[in-house]
Amino acid sequence: MQVAVIIPAYNEEDRIASVLEPISRAALPHEIIVVCDGCTDRTAEVAAKFPKVKVVDLKTNLGKGGAMAMGVASTSAAVICFVDADLVHLRPEHVDKIILPLLGGQCGMCIGVFRGGKFWSETAQRVTPYFSGQRAMFRNFFQSIPYSHDVRFGIEVALNNAARKQHLKVLRVVLHGVSNTHKEEKLGFVKGTAARTKMYAEIAKAVVQTRQRELDTRKRKRRGKVGRPRM
Repeated sequence: MQVAVIIPAYNEEDRIASVLEPISRAALPHEIIVVCDGCTDRTAEVAAKFPKVKVVDLKTNLGKGGAMAMGVASTSAAVICFVDADLVHLRPEHVDKIILPLLGGQCGMCIGVFRGGKFWSETAQRVTPYFSGQRAMFRNFFQSIPYSHDVRFGIEVALNNAARKQHLKVLRVVLHGVSNTHKEEKLGFVKGTAARTKMYAEIAKAVVQTRQRELDTRKRKRRGKVGRPRM
């Protein structure tokens, strides 16, 4: 079964190489795809230096969900593993650890959670353990979410909700020592705080949209039952 690792990236030229290096040495991926989401720096150029890496260079910023969807569209692999572009201390075995439960039939989606890394990264995932960009799933599950391209940073909310509705078995695995780079570290306090606020707003919007879609679906089902003639 073919496995593609997809890394959605926006202006990560200083960090993308340290993520691609361990992914390139992992045993299970057959394909590595970096989706440069309207980058204005050298992210695409740095990623292209890795011989195993395919770069999808988007000219317009679509947001995380859109970048992930474009990555999936660029591969025919049956198993998709998403990895964030700003991780630190990622190792090849971490990547394989996320993928292996799917190949072994243990679950329909596997989520990697941080432990033993930066305090704030670990604390955030202890509070919201299912909000993680490190996850593997089958291609057909991702494609069952018709609005994945529209939710930007709310994509994890959409994936979690779809897994719940489809009664998908979800497994969590611990990625010891791995952390992400906070926006304040990348952009400075003012710009980083603004970017974080925007991210939370997109997540909140995705929650509202998800609930509204569920309500609309229930209403349509009720209308169908009401309008159905009795036998």
